[in-house]
Amino acid sequence: MEITKPYVLFLGDAKDQLAAKTAAGVVDWRRDWCVGQIRLRGCKADVGLDDVTIADGAARGAKTLVIGVVNPGGTLPDHWIDEIVAGIEAGMDVASGLHMRLGDVPRIAEAAKAHRRKLFDVRHSTEHFSVGSGVKRPGKRVLTVGTDCSVGKKYAALALEAEMTARGLDAEFRATGQTGVLIAGRGVAIDAVVADFISGAAEWLTPAADPDHWDVVEGQGSLFHPSFAGVTLGLLHGSQPDAFVVCHEPTRTTMRNVPNPLPTVAEVIDATISAGRLTNPAIRCVGVSINTSALSEAEALAVLDKAMADYSLPASDPVRFGMGAIVDRLVAEFP
Repeated sequence: MEITKPYVLFLGDAKDQLAAKTAAGVVDWRRDWCVGQIRLRGCKADVGLDDVTIADGAARGAKTLVIGVVNPGGTLPDHWIDEIVAGIEAGMDVASGLHMRLGDVPRIAEAAKAHRRKLFDVRHSTEHFSVGSGVKRPGKRVLTVGTDCSVGKKYAALALEAEMTARGLDAEFRATGQTGVLIAGRGVAIDAVVADFISGAAEWLTPAADPDHWDVVEGQGSLFHPSFAGVTLGLLHGSQPDAFVVCHEPTRTTMRNVPNPLPTVAEVIDATISAGRLTNPAIRCVGVSINTSALSEAEALAVLDKAMADYSLPASDPVRFGMGAIVDRLVAEFP
């Protein structure tokens, strides 16, 4: 899958900033690929790019209209279709991370065929996966796991990779979600894989490697989320992580889109070790990544200090303070 750059990012009428996390992730890690954002009336998200129209985006050289919004169920609302068709008519391909396939919308499929444009359903892999084997393979792997959805697992993994490669370590980000695939250029959207093949897909994504090589695996969902725990478990078993980092958002009390209470970091550590031992008996936690974006710097530092004291692990916000301390621990644990 080769998605042509540059992108213009479609935010639609996203109900909040978090709903535009795909667009935000692309901007944060690949801003130079983006020429602007398109927002419909009532959009409550803003990823900091110039607001443009389809015509503006085409004039700025956009080659692909990227749907930068996520929603429960991954559906494509009817009132987005006119804008998507206009993008195709303006000469753009379209890339979407939604569960719903672009080609399943007749007007979009017809426009793409008429204008010879490509439709990229990033969430849907064309690869055929085997079931997981559970056989231990060489190479090392670190996985980000979460107390909830949308707490920063992708950002933590990308920041880990950046810090590790800056130190000369052999490390590679392994994308498991639609935004990660857009950032990395390859990967598997694990939540779109048929359940029996999730662990096999994770094994395919993190194959046997040199003993000193690190796969930095983007986590998905949470073992405690009633909607997505199955995806999280399959990814855990298939990636066979030697190490994991727990990701947390400290201002939440319930999990996203459900009324279930948020688990503690300690509960996630215990559950991850318990489940992960099935395919890697030596699995261990090496740090806590805390999204402090809703806190002042003083509040953030206090939360991090408390986490370090509570869990005897390094804790950091990967965006605000970097992942140096967690990589120090990783290197010490796996010399």
